[in-house]
Amino acid sequence: MSAGTRAGLERVLAPALLFAALIAAWQALTVVAEIPPFLLPSPAAIAEEFVARWSTIGGAILVTGRNALVGLVVGAVLGIAAAVLAGLSHVADRMMAPLAAAVAVVPIVALAPVLYTMFGAAAETARQIVAAIAVLVPVFVTTLRGLRQVRPVHLDLMRAYAATSAQATRTVTIPAALPFVFTGLRLASSLAVISAIVAEYFGGPRTGIGSFITTAAAGSNYARAWAFVLGGIVVGLLFFSVTLAAEHLVSRRSGPRKE
Repeated sequence: MSAGTRAGLERVLAPALLFAALIAAWQALTVVAEIPPFLLPSPAAIAEEFVARWSTIGGAILVTGRNALVGLVVGAVLGIAAAVLAGLSHVADRMMAPLAAAVAVVPIVALAPVLYTMFGAAAETARQIVAAIAVLVPVFVTTLRGLRQVRPVHLDLMRAYAATSAQATRTVTIPAALPFVFTGLRLASSLAVISAIVAEYFGGPRTGIGSFITTAAAGSNYARAWAFVLGGIVVGLLFFSVTLAAEHLVSRRSGPRKE
């Protein structure tokens, strides 16, 4: 077995073993300490509800995932565009910095009911807007930081070689900014899912994960509520994994080529 394969197995097995140990400890704690289900359901009860309610959970995953995806795409596009504009213009930078700070502190709890009133309680638009707002700030901040990583000496060198602005952007600016862009997207992917779920707590169609969590908890079906929480975790991990895979793919293609 090569060193690279061994290292890859260790990266996979270590967190898997830790997760299994935590689940086993959780199950043992609920049985030995006889913890009431309304305080902490056992993993076995949660897994049973997850399997029994999979059709409902799967549908809720699709609804919440779609809202989070729309919010992620819209927020990422707006964040990257705003960062590029701020990087090109000092005036735009000074205007957008306080605006980004203001958006960062917008409370989702207060915003979601207002958006439901504006767009209607039967539409998913409010949840998608909430997710987009949550995504916008981290993508904007990290992208702008990446665009500022280009050293002036590198741009001067490109000018000395008579490179056009497009060539300098393609060969220097974008490669320097890409790692920062994907860092923002990784953070934003989880925020999009969390924000979409939280927005579902406060109204709208009763079809998403957050809606089912509140319904199950209100009916004292705590194992079922945790099963829907597990569904939310699945969505978050899926978004994070896809973003991470995209980062690896782009980094491999844009990295230095072997002659």
